[in-house]
Amino acid sequence: MRSPGGRTARIVHAGAPLLLGLLLLACLAGCRKRDASEHAALRVGYFHNLTHAQALVASVEGQLGASVEWVPFGAGPAAIEALLSGSVDAAFLGTGPAINGWLKADRELVVLAAAVNGGAGLVTHGARTPEALRGKVLAAPQLGNTQDVSLRYWLLNHGLVPGKDVTVVPLSNADILGLFERGELEGAWVPEPWTSRLELEGKGTMAVDEATLWPGGRFHTTLLVATKRARRERPQELLTLLEAHVRLTGEWRAQPQVFARRVQAAFLQQTGLPVRTEVLERAFGRLEPALIPERALLQTAADHAAALHYIPQADVSGLVDRTLLDEAMREPR
Repeated sequence: MRSPGGRTARIVHAGAPLLLGLLLLACLAGCRKRDASEHAALRVGYFHNLTHAQALVASVEGQLGASVEWVPFGAGPAAIEALLSGSVDAAFLGTGPAINGWLKADRELVVLAAAVNGGAGLVTHGARTPEALRGKVLAAPQLGNTQDVSLRYWLLNHGLVPGKDVTVVPLSNADILGLFERGELEGAWVPEPWTSRLELEGKGTMAVDEATLWPGGRFHTTLLVATKRARRERPQELLTLLEAHVRLTGEWRAQPQVFARRVQAAFLQQTGLPVRTEVLERAFGRLEPALIPERALLQTAADHAAALHYIPQADVSGLVDRTLLDEAMREPR
């Protein structure tokens, strides 16, 4: 018989049913005890994006060793489904998927920390005013994602109805760049490094820097989210993750150019694709390292999504739990 731990037990007296039963019960009791006390690695989702800078560096440089298994995703909804199914314990996500997943899971997710602010906007070929976009085709990375909400909400605020006055299509960032370069899109609302790539490689112009639309020029681009189950059952491991996140964020703030090069190297190792230094420098000029998740910013993001009927109107009270972050930010023990 092979136990869940992988060891083979040999039953010596196969003809003794009572002894066999006792041995089985002993084995199962021992296995249950080990399962309860020996956790597998904490599984943490992230994207191969510059806006997931701390996660990229940590996943490549081994900041947390074997205690964390880094799980890459291509989009927020897939990461949310993995969280809700228990396939991952925590994930770096945009505000749109985080809020939508929180509501979908009956508030069984929690925001532990912020990670990155800023670094998104609308890049166009020739249109410089909202009215110049009438009848044009624009793109965002995914229907209902953070940038899609920003684009559609901005259009509505300028009297343009998405799907009627302006066509908005969901496309992958790579497809957006290709179509933009061929002139098949007038513009796109995307995160970094794609805004910089549309400008530098697609010869576009930043028509709307999203930072100009928020009080103080600050908005959350990436958050660190966990399930409440992981928060209850694995607080020490989440604390260790947050301590690494705090340390890396501090290193970014202290030496932004050095940290940007670490992200550049991590991106290349993870994807096999280089990030041009010119793109990297422009992108990091618009990104801000963050730690504190601000309820007011999350509420505004939720209000924007509700205005588009993506989610019901919701009070985001209870979405943020700073307990572990506050502990991680204290002086090292």
